[in-house]
Amino acid sequence: MSLSLSSLEEIPICYASCSIGCKPEDTLPKKLDAIASAGFQAIELSMPDLLSFASLHLRHDVGPYDFDDLGSAAKVVKTMCDAKGLKILILQPFANFEGWKEGSEERIDAFTRARGWVEIMKVCGTDMLQVGSSDTPTEKIGNDRTRFINDLRELADMLAPHKFRIAYENWCWSTHAPDWHDVWDIVQKVNRPNIGLCLDTFQSAGGEWADPTTPSGMLETKPREQVEREWKQSLEKLCMTVPKDKIYFLQISDAYKPKQPFDKEPDQSGTRPRGRWSHDFRPLPFEGYLPVVDFTKAVLKTGFRGWFSYEIFDGGPDGKGKEYDMVPFARKAMECQKRLLQECTEE
Repeated sequence: MSLSLSSLEEIPICYASCSIGCKPEDTLPKKLDAIASAGFQAIELSMPDLLSFASLHLRHDVGPYDFDDLGSAAKVVKTMCDAKGLKILILQPFANFEGWKEGSEERIDAFTRARGWVEIMKVCGTDMLQVGSSDTPTEKIGNDRTRFINDLRELADMLAPHKFRIAYENWCWSTHAPDWHDVWDIVQKVNRPNIGLCLDTFQSAGGEWADPTTPSGMLETKPREQVEREWKQSLEKLCMTVPKDKIYFLQISDAYKPKQPFDKEPDQSGTRPRGRWSHDFRPLPFEGYLPVVDFTKAVLKTGFRGWFSYEIFDGGPDGKGKEYDMVPFARKAMECQKRLLQECTEE
């Protein structure tokens, strides 16, 4: 499918609230101001932002299980977004949900969180819950894909009466579904109309093409020519096999190549190398080294013209933090979107 710029002009644009701001004073209301002023049409509402806003607004500490307080704060956030012409596209990130043993405390907790988040979704006006593929160690959740499928099917059925959807995303450090192929297989087997994909330029290129633990910053378990060939084959498969209506939105970011390769083992917190990389080394497209345009083009070639969402965790090339003002940063992201679409149409 050839891509023309005119066919991409109506793509709606979103920004993840968790991925802008670098100073304590960069509160959620100020984030919304910056995002709206740059011309974005929606936000991904991130639970960490909602938690901090709830504590500030209600003037007491609000925890992740204080669902009544979180709901009250979410009503205020919706009012603020409405006033700025911003839609709340999705509530995120719902993590480490699937795979726990039946009857375990962890599984009970996962579904307790899910029911609480559903109540928040009701009041903030979003119909989508983002679920990231679990990065819980295999020794705790196993590798039986049937268990993951059954959990997500149960969650989809829980959301269905509210006309809510699951956007299931591959996290490239996931223990059971690091690639888009994995989450697409699971979504197909869940076989519910209200589950689809959140695709991500970083998560796919960062898992199938790049590796922060190598000197080259690329996969080195195979010759480079083979890596490039298999990457292109993966993109061809994506655009030929994934229906456009099963892509709920596309998240966009690049990655810095680490100046020194990361250790291959998890850090002291248990975070795997790609998880650490994701958290601190994700600038706007064209500021890193990932093949962001390649992946974006493959998604567009499915016929998808839905939401593009910028999720940028720019800690600078060394990952230690980067000072910036949010308004010009958000405007730079909007300019980046224009360039990305332009480059997707160039042969």
